[in-house]
Amino acid sequence: MLSRTARVVGGRLLAQSLRPVAIPVARQIAPIVSRPATRQYHEKVIDHYSRPRNVGTLDKKDQSVGEGLVGAPACGDVMRLHIKVDPETQVISDVRFKTFGCGSAIASSSYLTELVRGMTLDQASKVKNTEIAQELCLPPVKLHCSMLAEDAIKSAINNYYKKNPQAKQTNLAGTGATLESVAA
Repeated sequence: MLSRTARVVGGRLLAQSLRPVAIPVARQIAPIVSRPATRQYHEKVIDHYSRPRNVGTLDKKDQSVGEGLVGAPACGDVMRLHIKVDPETQVISDVRFKTFGCGSAIASSSYLTELVRGMTLDQASKVKNTEIAQELCLPPVKLHCSMLAEDAIKSAINNYYKKNPQAKQTNLAGTGATLESVAA
């Protein structure tokens, strides 16, 4: 903003000049600090984490129940999955899980229980971690959570077959290999 000044000398106006006027600036109380970027979970992960489905256990002594217990030593996630199988139709009638770990691991377990309920053992053995990760929109750093879920269902199916050797075995993921031979 500029201010006008006039000089009067001996009754005559000599000159008018413009000079700048200082305007008070609002005082900054605290410096502006940028926040570090926070990673936010997708709404599906938050939904399954905050309202997990099918939490609990089934009686592992029951012949129709298969148990899978898997863990990821790198991140500390542990997943236990129980499946109850109808012996005549080989359909998964009930699924329960307990997971100790991050929100993505819990969400992956919860989603897996909804996914495999009603599937045959053959169909459930073909569930891939990429399906789980894609449905939950997991970021790349959380893909190990969906891999745990895939390993848990395969481990539970394998346990069911150990308890029921007379049951027709499924081809785990279409490879023709059993879980033991893959792990070796």
